[in-house]
Amino acid sequence: MSSGRSPRWMRTTLVLAGLYNLLWGAFIIAAPNAIFEWSGMAPPLYPQIWQCVGMIVGVYGIGYLIASRNPLRHWPIVLVGLLGKVFGPIGFLDAAAGGDLPWSFGWTIITNDLIWWAPFTLILISAARAAKGSEPA
Repeated sequence: MSSGRSPRWMRTTLVLAGLYNLLWGAFIIAAPNAIFEWSGMAPPLYPQIWQCVGMIVGVYGIGYLIASRNPLRHWPIVLVGLLGKVFGPIGFLDAAAGGDLPWSFGWTIITNDLIWWAPFTLILISAARAAKGSEPA
C-alpha cells in the first residue's frame, strides 16, 4: 500500500459518497414510504425492513468517510461499496424486467449507484497500481 497521500479527488469523492449515504440512509429511516409514493408504488407492508436498508446505507457512509482518510490504503471499503453499487442495479433490472418493481423506481439507481461507478473504479485501479509499485523486487 502507498504510504503517501492519496489524490485530493479521491478523498473528496469518498467524503461526498459518505455524506450522501448518511443523508440518504437517514431519509429512508425517517420517511420509509416516500420513495414508494414517488414511484407510484404501494408502501411496504413492513416499512421497518426498508428502514433497515436505510441503516445499511448509512453504515456504508461511515465506511466511505473512514476510507476518505486514505483511499489507497482503505481500498477494501471502496471495493465493497462498488460491489453493492453494481449488484444493486443488477437486482433492480431483474426485478423490473420480471414486473416485481416498476421501472420508475430505477431513478434512485442513478444517484445511489451509477454516478459512483467510475470514481470508485478509478480509486481501485490506483490502489492496485500503488500496491504493485510497493512490492519488493
